[in-house]
Amino acid sequence: MFSLQVCPTYLNTLKNMILIANCRVYSPQDMGTRDVLVAGRQIVAVKEKISLPQGLDVQIINGKGLMMIPGLIDSHVHIAGAGGEGGPASRTPEMPLSRMLEAGVTTVVGCLGTDGLTRDLRSVLMKAKGLRAEGVSAYMYTGAYQVPTPTFFGDVGKDISMIEEVIGTGEIAVSDHRASTPTITELIRLAAHSRVGAMLGGKSGIVNIHLGDAENPFQPLYDAVNMSEIKLTQFLPTHCNRNEYIFEDAKEYGKHGYVDFTTSSYPVFPDEEVKPSKGIVELLKAGVPLGHITMSSDGSGSLPRFDEKGKLVKLETGGLTTMMDELRDTVKEEGLKPEEALQPVTSNVASILKLNHKGHVAPGMDADLVIVDDDFQIVHMCAMGAMMVKDRKMLRKGTYE
Repeated sequence: MFSLQVCPTYLNTLKNMILIANCRVYSPQDMGTRDVLVAGRQIVAVKEKISLPQGLDVQIINGKGLMMIPGLIDSHVHIAGAGGEGGPASRTPEMPLSRMLEAGVTTVVGCLGTDGLTRDLRSVLMKAKGLRAEGVSAYMYTGAYQVPTPTFFGDVGKDISMIEEVIGTGEIAVSDHRASTPTITELIRLAAHSRVGAMLGGKSGIVNIHLGDAENPFQPLYDAVNMSEIKLTQFLPTHCNRNEYIFEDAKEYGKHGYVDFTTSSYPVFPDEEVKPSKGIVELLKAGVPLGHITMSSDGSGSLPRFDEKGKLVKLETGGLTTMMDELRDTVKEEGLKPEEALQPVTSNVASILKLNHKGHVAPGMDADLVIVDDDFQIVHMCAMGAMMVKDRKMLRKGTYE
């Protein structure tokens, strides 16, 4: 038994204490049944049994029969809206807080996307700040599809080094008819400046790459690496499950670089896309390291379909809940252990993006916790030490929801 020894005069300084007892904890490693103690915004203890002294104002939650997992990290969300491929009326709206909470997502990374022409990075930044004020964690990429890409200070490296919320560059489009067809020199410069800015700012400096459906979509990244000192791990290409031939290319690319699957597009285009849960298993069979695989939702982004003449024929929007859906299917349908299936949406993302206090259930980490039942339905949820969902009821919503 672990007994928390606290000086009586210190008791009143401990705020928002939560003890989640008797829960099967996945850190994402399987830790067995544990008690988890939260104080303030952090996890302070994970033990078989935690005994608390008298006089503490602590909320106790019984987690018997439930699983605790780290809050999901969604590395590709259009938090300030996106789209517009079908004209002004097809622009998607801002993402409200409730979309994160219903999805078990406690951390998002916002981006612009297709429209770096009429939308502004300042809107993404202020939305990230707003989400933080509402109690979750939010970051962003500088830039958009276009190259030269929009920035705050005229250079992606300056943005990354000097703006707290900016952790990388993206999403930069390649191999897509909506891309500005960046040269290899331009890609190298973007990656190099992102890397230097990251060094100066203590960030990841990852370059999030939008892969279109052209043949050999990874070739620009290979060429950038072959012509410079940049490594493939400087890039995070997404939409790698867009179609079968891109997925086949990802089996080789993933052995050397990162591969990100988009979860929200499969339900919209099941005849074209590779289901992420199945894709993870296939990548592992092909020899791709598990640590190289991530999933993101493309939430609140537009999901367009164009015909062979480039005409828009269908337009949907992405949802964040698809991350948890694919996590569940990876375990329930594909047979991966929870500690394996969790990594692409928790610890892998935290490691790649250098979010050093995210992605694990351990002392000193941010108290981003999701407690689910056997079917991965959310029962309780804690973000930055505050209860957001309790007994399957959402306790908070966005300011204007």
